[in-house]
Amino acid sequence: HSPTINYMRFVFLPVLRRMGINADITVQKYGYYPKGMGEATLTVEPCKEFKPLSLEEFGNIKDVRGVSVCTFLAERRVAERQAKAANNHLQKYGLEADIQIVNDRSNPLQKGSSIVLWAETDRDAVLGADAIGELGKTSEAVGVEAAEKLYTEVSSRATVDVHLADMLIPYVALANGRSVYQTRAMSDHLETNIWLAETFLGVKFNVKRVNGLYRVEKVG
Repeated sequence: HSPTINYMRFVFLPVLRRMGINADITVQKYGYYPKGMGEATLTVEPCKEFKPLSLEEFGNIKDVRGVSVCTFLAERRVAERQAKAANNHLQKYGLEADIQIVNDRSNPLQKGSSIVLWAETDRDAVLGADAIGELGKTSEAVGVEAAEKLYTEVSSRATVDVHLADMLIPYVALANGRSVYQTRAMSDHLETNIWLAETFLGVKFNVKRVNGLYRVEKVG
C-alpha cells in the first residue's frame, strides 16, 4: 500500500523540514480503502532553496515513536490493541516505542485503522513503517506487521527506509550541492524517480552497493 497520511506527517515531512521545506499536514477526516473520503490540508511556506541531505551513518537508535489511529472503532479498543501488539513485538528485539493513541470520530461514513512507527538515530537517520487495518485482520496482526516492518528497516542499518528513499529523490535533485543516504533495497520507484530526475533536471545520481546497502548519492 501507499504510505499512510500519518507516515507523511510524522516521517516524510520532518525530513523535508531539515532541507528547509517548511510544510505541515492537518487531517480533517481520516479515510480508508476502498471508499477513501479522507480530508487533509497541506500547508507549504515559500522556500528559496533546498538544503542538501547528508545521512551517511546509521549510528544508534535514540527514539522510537508511533501513532495508532482508529475511526469509529473505539469500543473495540482497536487503536490500543494495535499499539500494544506493536510494542510487544518490538520488545522481542530490545526496542520500545512511545505510541500515541487516536480514537478518531471525524468521519461517520468510515470505519478503519492504521498504525505508523518510526525510529530516529543519533546520526539523524529516520526509518518508518506502517500497516493498515483490513476486514478479517485482527488489530494485533496490524500492530505486529508494522513492528516487523520497522525492525526490518532498522536492523539493516540503513539511514532512510525504502519508501523515504524514493520519495526524497525529487527534493534531493533540486537541492544545492551533494546529498547522500543509504537504503536497504533498490525499489522500482527509486529507480524510476532517479531516471526522471536525471532526465528532466539534468542532475546526476550514483547508486552503489556498500556493505549490503544501497548508497544513493546526488552528485550534480
